[in-house]
Amino acid sequence: MKGLIKLRCFDTYKGLPKSIYILFLAQVTNRFGDFVLPFLTLFLVKKMGFDYKSAGFAVMLITLSSIPGSIAGGKIADHIGRRKSYAIFQFSAGFFLLLCVFTKSPNIIITLVCISSFFNGGVRPIMSAIIADVLPAEKRQIGFSISYLGINLGAALGPLVAGFLFSHYIPLIFIGDAVTSFVAVILVVLNIKETLPDCNNDECIRNEEKCEDGNVFTALIKRPKIIIFLIINIFLSFTYTQNVFSLPIMLDNVFGGSGARNYGILISCNAITVLVMTIFITNKIRNWNPLSAIAMSGILYAIGFGMITFIHSMPLYIISTLIWTIGEIMNATNFGVYISNNTPQNFRARFNAITSLSFAIGGALGTSLMGKYMDGLGVNAVWPLVFFLSLFGALGMYILKIKSETNIEKRVECLEAYEDI
Repeated sequence: MKGLIKLRCFDTYKGLPKSIYILFLAQVTNRFGDFVLPFLTLFLVKKMGFDYKSAGFAVMLITLSSIPGSIAGGKIADHIGRRKSYAIFQFSAGFFLLLCVFTKSPNIIITLVCISSFFNGGVRPIMSAIIADVLPAEKRQIGFSISYLGINLGAALGPLVAGFLFSHYIPLIFIGDAVTSFVAVILVVLNIKETLPDCNNDECIRNEEKCEDGNVFTALIKRPKIIIFLIINIFLSFTYTQNVFSLPIMLDNVFGGSGARNYGILISCNAITVLVMTIFITNKIRNWNPLSAIAMSGILYAIGFGMITFIHSMPLYIISTLIWTIGEIMNATNFGVYISNNTPQNFRARFNAITSLSFAIGGALGTSLMGKYMDGLGVNAVWPLVFFLSLFGALGMYILKIKSETNIEKRVECLEAYEDI
């Protein structure tokens, strides 16, 4: 009986368009080959002779390069099409990494990786737009869920290979990353037809998704609830970032010399939980309002991170990690759904690009401001603050849900009154 229940959970992913399964394979392939960035700091320090400050600055530049790339990818995808733009951006990301094999100059390598990061940044909004193009609103959560699963499946396996290559033949890190990018391009180009919506044929499209004139900023201003949504999400992104910033410091404070090893255990627990639980959570909440799921993610962040205030044993830290990881899954699989369901179809890729800034801002503030906060009050003071910020984010999402439902009811009442005239 238990086996049947588990198999039924996999039915959630049945019956989707072929494009979704191809995107899943492309995500697994591309993230499996994500060899360079995880080992970039180590490469610059151990092989290129950089100090930690210089290496950190280089990695920051590379990370920031993806932001304008995301915006460029979104704009191009909304104009020339998803398939062409994906091929251009994903191929270019791999090509500039491949060029790193032919130079030993640290500055040239950093420049090439920055350019690669720019193009790689453009890939995410393009793929999100394809998911929104081929799936109706009620199935998008499943589509974003399988994409998220593909990302994490590839990311869980890739570093094992990358670690071996780093120790034995470093050029293969760049070659492997590039080749997997090319394979992902071949998968998409050969198996996915162009999905760019036709604005002349949108009679059956929901009002929130009908095409609009103007630019992305005028379209965004007309949708204040998306702006509010993104502001609230900054708080959730701020708190989630503490799993890579404050948590390792806390573990070092609690466990001393065993802190780094224990942090590695928690990150492994996080990865395993994502791989095992994503499909089950998606099955359980597939009929939820996306805002309800994201609000619940905030509550789980509050519990998972907040309990760190009081715990001192590794088993309890593992339980904490399981809780906030479930929150991560609920947020990651519903964020894109809400954006897609409230975006004009001719702005989908651009909206996905701009909304990613919400995570970037939250992550940046979550490290810079929390660092100053820790300097003044210590790492133990982090978790009560994270608890309240998470609850604030959860409450904000829930209020936004209530307001959105109220507005829908008012529109329905007005429509019915008009029909009665």
